[in-house]
Amino acid sequence: MADKDTITKEYMQDNEVFADVFNFLLYDGEQVIKPEQLRPLDTTAIALPYGEDNKSAPIQKYRDILKMVTAMQDDKMAYLLLGIENQSQIHYAMPVRNMLYDAIQYVRQVEDTAKSHKNGENKADSRAEFLSGFYHTDKLLPVITVTVYFGADEWNAPKSLHDMIEIDDKGLLKFIPDYKMNLIAPYNIDDWEFSKFHTELSLAMKYIKYSKSKKRLKELVHEDEAYRNVSRRTADMVNIVTGSDLSYKMGEERVDMCKAIEDMRKDALAEGVIKGLAEGRKEGIISTLAGLVKDGILSIADAAQRAGMTVSEFEIKAGLR
Repeated sequence: MADKDTITKEYMQDNEVFADVFNFLLYDGEQVIKPEQLRPLDTTAIALPYGEDNKSAPIQKYRDILKMVTAMQDDKMAYLLLGIENQSQIHYAMPVRNMLYDAIQYVRQVEDTAKSHKNGENKADSRAEFLSGFYHTDKLLPVITVTVYFGADEWNAPKSLHDMIEIDDKGLLKFIPDYKMNLIAPYNIDDWEFSKFHTELSLAMKYIKYSKSKKRLKELVHEDEAYRNVSRRTADMVNIVTGSDLSYKMGEERVDMCKAIEDMRKDALAEGVIKGLAEGRKEGIISTLAGLVKDGILSIADAAQRAGMTVSEFEIKAGLR
């Protein structure tokens, strides 16, 4: 089975999902960026310090996903370079990491511009332009990078370069350029905001947000009919990143996640009862049923019935009182 980093990268490569991420981040969910406007770019980022002498050491990094978007905005053509970094774990130096990716991309643009001038007919108007290779009329394409966190926990790591700097004289911070990372994390998304996504990323992010609460997760998939018909790739992705161990047939193209969770619940129940019987102790069964009650999988009434007890007797025996 694919690991978390591989499957999230493959999932986010999809143009519809990629566009959905940036429409959520940049345009409050408005469908400004269209999937057909996206063009994939080389994710290998290599830059040389200015001068390109023989002593220069290349910097090479590999982004997760990088695409160019060409879109009309206010009757003008807009070009953006958009990057996504997927994180299944919290990264405590993410601002510096993303800052380097963006800086390398800007360096590459400067170098490519200088090369185009060198090989073209557009000659420099001044010595300053000649030496820098970047003319006063040249402009850079903006680079926007977002980190998408596929975890249920709150992102408790720094979100800016200033967050990572320790300095007694806070007044000096105004002389230190800051770099603020863009972050999408399920924990920080209010339930009403999930509607700003227009792909199944909405279902995936919401599932991840509540994946640590079996009771809330069960309520979620029962309340939202969309979970009854989810694409296989979305089901696989959330299954792997959350470690849900959902049960569904391998050949299915669409998945009923409500049924998958119910099947998982039944499997857990059967496994627990069998374990209790194998131990030959009534306490084993009661302990297992109590655990299912605490996880929100069984009600106390159902657990008491399976144990052959009244609710009051079960509560006492299971230590729930």
